[in-house]
Amino acid sequence: MTPIGRIESDYPDKFGVPRQPGLAPAARARLILTAPFDDPLAVRGLEAFSHLWLTFVFHLSPETRDSERWSPLVRPPRLGGNAKLGVFATRSTHRPNRLGLSLVELTGIDTGGGVTLHLVGGDLVSGTPVLDIKPYLPWAEALPEARAGFAPEAPAILPVSFSPEAEATLASRTDGGTLRELICQVLAQDPRPGYHQHRRHGNEDRRYGVRLRDLDVRFRAEQAPGEPTILRVIAIVPA
Repeated sequence: MTPIGRIESDYPDKFGVPRQPGLAPAARARLILTAPFDDPLAVRGLEAFSHLWLTFVFHLSPETRDSERWSPLVRPPRLGGNAKLGVFATRSTHRPNRLGLSLVELTGIDTGGGVTLHLVGGDLVSGTPVLDIKPYLPWAEALPEARAGFAPEAPAILPVSFSPEAEATLASRTDGGTLRELICQVLAQDPRPGYHQHRRHGNEDRRYGVRLRDLDVRFRAEQAPGEPTILRVIAIVPA
């Protein structure tokens, strides 16, 4: 298969990317179609749809070239990284053909010198090769009564706080408002590895870093006895 375009997004790195689309609606992205698929005729009528299905390649996951790299069992982060399920019962990025499917919102189409689609709410890393675009049809594809297995509802949302230093960085940037939204939406999903999410209370010495836009957002988990875990942003520095 030949990619029809590539993604430029707020996610330069795969760590911290929401595990499902739509969980961080502040996330911006552009899908830039490449020749010969960048003909404006190819997207005629697409502006009438609000959401799109993108079929893409998990290009940062190891490519399966032989049976040794393929595993029938994976450890879903939703289950804490401890339980194993069949790969086809999960949305793991480690798949035999590395194919992904993401539902994104279309906010604009630029056909001045090629074709660029402006998207929000995606969960794709910059550089992701996109193989196909299809419009989303809510009357055919929205099934809220469907069973959702081991993920019956959205994950719990954690509170996020900012240190004075992080607040000062946000205040100094022209995109500080949207950046704050993005940081809160990404960290609220708790991007830490599953086995780190079940530690006992207390402030962790371990620090984590999530790359968003051109920045490295550094945070740690804090938890007082009897209180929920808080992810505290301690610094926002150039990536």
